[in-house]
Amino acid sequence: MTLAALIPLRTRIGIAAFTLAVVATPLPAAADSFFFSSGNPDGLMATAARPESVGKFEIETGDDFVLTQQTLITGAAFTGLIPLGASTSDIKNVIVEIYRVFPADSNVGRTTGPLVFATPNVPTRVNSPSDVAFAERQFSAGSAGLAAIVLQPSFTANNSVQPGGIHPLPNIFTGGNGPVTGQETLISVNFSTPFDLPADHYFFVPQVELSNGDFLWLSAPLSGLQSWTRDDSDGGINPDWLRIGTDITHQGPFNAAFILNGVSVPAPVVGAGLPGLIVACGALLALARRRRQVAV
Repeated sequence: MTLAALIPLRTRIGIAAFTLAVVATPLPAAADSFFFSSGNPDGLMATAARPESVGKFEIETGDDFVLTQQTLITGAAFTGLIPLGASTSDIKNVIVEIYRVFPADSNVGRTTGPLVFATPNVPTRVNSPSDVAFAERQFSAGSAGLAAIVLQPSFTANNSVQPGGIHPLPNIFTGGNGPVTGQETLISVNFSTPFDLPADHYFFVPQVELSNGDFLWLSAPLSGLQSWTRDDSDGGINPDWLRIGTDITHQGPFNAAFILNGVSVPAPVVGAGLPGLIVACGALLALARRRRQVAV
């Protein structure tokens, strides 16, 4: 008589199902913390970044980061200028968007196609943010998880791209809007619902609405894909983007000052269910032994 014959059919089916579940369900490896920083502001550039509000059109500026594995982004911080005379209490809304890199989430058909992907508005979309956001979080004044602190009461950026400073072809080059001085301000956000992002290349796009003036995002030294910007004004370039340093000022490329933190989610470890298989086999042997003793 075989070992299996000593065990009732229902018992064998139950053990088999349990064994399969334990072996086939991989267990996640230990998660690691994730941290990214583009460095401290370098004083070279300040670029408008604000949501649409009453009497004001939307302006977006983005800089990139790369994830090599699935990651939960739980918090972010970015540094920019608020006007002299304003205070952090003038922050009404903060929006954080994540964009993928063109051509993801984009209408490639409206471009000239490979290799330049130009449009009537811009000379190229290569390495730009996509047409539309991949994910978004929003904070209003007083929201849990939103904080701001003035780091320096007076900070000057050598050049700027301010509202009205973004133009479609053939007038994309303006040289910028010149030096600007404001209060260097760090804005931090914690996401109660983290951004759950697969391994990929992304752009971080923050926007700040002030009740007094406009927020200008400061540049930073870390090199990656350069910062891009766009606006939604009458005659604006949305859904296209322009390179701040290469297209608008001919001084770049520029990057932007921001920090991300979170938790990486490693791929499940194949074969992690082996201990469960051993336990199940042990149970099978124990039941067989007990059945044999009863039969004797």
